[in-house]
Amino acid sequence: MLTVQSLFTEYRAPNGASVKAAQDVTFSVPEGKFFTLLGPSGCGKTTTLRSIAGLERPTSGEISVSEQVVYSSQKNIFLPPNLRNFGMVFQSYAIWPHMNVFHNVSFPLEVKRAKPSQHVIKEKVMSVLEAVGLDHLAEREATKLSGGQQQRLALARALVMEPRLLLLDEPLSNLDAKLREKMRFELKRMQSKFGLTTIYVTHDQSEALALSHEIAVMSEGRIVQIGSPRDIYERPKTKFVADFIGTTNFIEGVIIDQDRIHNLLSVQTPLGVLSVLSERDFNIGAKISLSIRPEDIYLSEEPLPSGVQNTLTGITEQSVFLGEYMDLKIRFGDYEMLARSHPTLRINNGDRIHVRLDAAKCVALSDSN
Repeated sequence: MLTVQSLFTEYRAPNGASVKAAQDVTFSVPEGKFFTLLGPSGCGKTTTLRSIAGLERPTSGEISVSEQVVYSSQKNIFLPPNLRNFGMVFQSYAIWPHMNVFHNVSFPLEVKRAKPSQHVIKEKVMSVLEAVGLDHLAEREATKLSGGQQQRLALARALVMEPRLLLLDEPLSNLDAKLREKMRFELKRMQSKFGLTTIYVTHDQSEALALSHEIAVMSEGRIVQIGSPRDIYERPKTKFVADFIGTTNFIEGVIIDQDRIHNLLSVQTPLGVLSVLSERDFNIGAKISLSIRPEDIYLSEEPLPSGVQNTLTGITEQSVFLGEYMDLKIRFGDYEMLARSHPTLRINNGDRIHVRLDAAKCVALSDSN
């Protein structure tokens, strides 16, 4: 298990100002799990990864793997990167151009203090090359590989060391969209096959949702929420998380009533009073934001039955056919909402459309993070 406790990492900018890159970062990753640090550029995710790898020396905190402390400010411990036995794959892959595929992978074994025999090296190298689907290209020059093949080569070089921990820093960002999607499946397959505890850094929400057992969303050097992909997407705790993960609609409102027995809030909004199912406690009069995902909005060409909660009637301003679904912009007076529907919905721009918002899908978020 990887444990990161109260990690702070600061450094000096060229102008002398102190940059707080990681602030009180705390999380743990069970053995064999895929954990993602997700956030926008400059949020501290790569600094945190490099601190785990030993490429950055944190200001304070503690990092341990399988009960071995590799960094502790209090105990004055800092294990160099070469003694941590972690595998790392960078965004740039860092392929050695003067070596062929086989020697790129074998090099880390060749330079070990306790160097294995040539027979063992060949066996290990061919085993990982087979795992990443490059065994038939062992003799090819590394520079003659495609982008996806180079990415798999970098992964093979990290795996051949049989690392305790695999660290991946935006490894798919240089690939085109179609290859990136294919490599997500490959990464997930290999992580599961080798049972590697993996820490993954990305700013791509789709990658994080597709690959992870657990996600930590970061902002301004801090972790703002940790949870499973479904939890992060369906139950964001802050407006930042809801906005950063996927697409959502925000409706500002004020709580005018609360039914604590049924966990129902009555919220006054520009669209009228909406009922919201929420287990969080709010005070009457509190200002909140409602987050509603486009795919959670029920649309109908026909009027909805009277007495149904959270029904609205709007005007379709724009519809975009995207094959498996349609995106629609719907106007309710001064407010515009994005909805997503199955393409069987037959609606034209300018038509009236009837909308229902499920109280359980309206996520109540406080204005403060």
